[in-house]
Formats: sequence, structure tokens, C-alpha cells
Amino acid sequence: MSESGAVTMWLRRAAGGDVHAFDTAFSLVYAELRVLARSQLRREMVGHTLETGALVHEAYLRLSNDTPAEFDDRSHFLAIASSAMRRILVEHARRTHAAKRGGGAVAVDLDAADAGRAVVLDDHGTSLVDLDEALQRLAMLHERQAKVIECRFFGGLTEEETAAALGVGVRTVKRDWAAARAWLYRHMQDDSAR
Repeated sequence: MSESGAVTMWLRRAAGGDVHAFDTAFSLVYAELRVLARSQLRREMVGHTLETGALVHEAYLRLSNDTPAEFDDRSHFLAIASSAMRRILVEHARRTHAAKRGGGAVAVDLDAADAGRAVVLDDHGTSLVDLDEALQRLAMLHERQAKVIECRFFGGLTEEETAAALGVGVRTVKRDWAAARAWLYRHMQDDSAR
């Protein structure tokens, strides 16, 4: 059985009430979650206090408290884990920003995910908090486009993995990715001009 199939099997067992199955599924994707966490933490400003392991473990705590039936398969699980890590980072950035003005600002570059590389800091000064707020507004208008951004940008998933996680075709992911990026750039620039 492939690793992906094994993860799906354990997630289904967890949904069926097996109390240890979620832990097994999580352990099978732990290394991949660490890579996702490391990628997300690279976007943090120098001096951040979160570590890769801490981010993964916090995501574990949040996910293990969710209804196990929520996870359909490996791709879906990784997409939800990416979303959980995003929420943790945004909460951390907000706390840091509240503690020290300007703290928690993280520059973002949505084009980097297209190139299949780690997202690097850009010179536009867009913060992770600003991106999260814009992403929430986008989700109210186009929920699937917001989910594509979460999967590709925060989760580091490929177009194919994103399509599998969302149950749509790769062409749909490509269209949503382009449209969502354009919407976010436009609205985030409008916000920064105010």
C-alpha cells in the first residue's frame, strides 16, 4: 500500500472511532508537515520565536481536536494542516505585533509558489496579517479561490496536489490561482494606499 493510501486508511479509521488512528496518520506525514512548517516559518521576520517542531505540534493539537471525519485523504489532510499552521502563524504575528508595533510583519511573494520554490521576502512590505485579512475577504466572495491560495502558498502543495485536495481539476486550480493572486494583489495594494 502506498504511503498516501496508508494515510487515507488511518484517517478513515480515525473517523470510525479508532482513538489511535489519527496519531498514526499524523506520524506518517510528520516529516512532510515539518517541511511545510519550515517553509512557512522562512517567511517570518528574523527573530521570530516559533520553531518548526512547535508549529507542527501546535497544528497537531488543533487538528486532533477537530472531528476526524473532516479528513478525506492525505491531500485533504495536508491542506487542512496547512490552514491550521497559517492560523497559528497569523495569531502569533498578531500577538507579536500587539506587543511591539511593527513586530510580526512578514513580507509575502505569491509568485514564489508558482515557481515551486520557498516563498521569499519581497520589498512590498505586505504583512502576513494583511494577507490573512485579504484572504478572509476573498473567501467571502470566492471560497475555492481562497482555498487554492491556502494550499499553494501556505501549504506548498503543487497544482496537482491542490486539485486532489479540493476535488477539482488542475485547470480549475490554475484559473483560480491566477484569479485569486490578481484579486489579492489588487486589494492589498488598495489597502496599503490608504
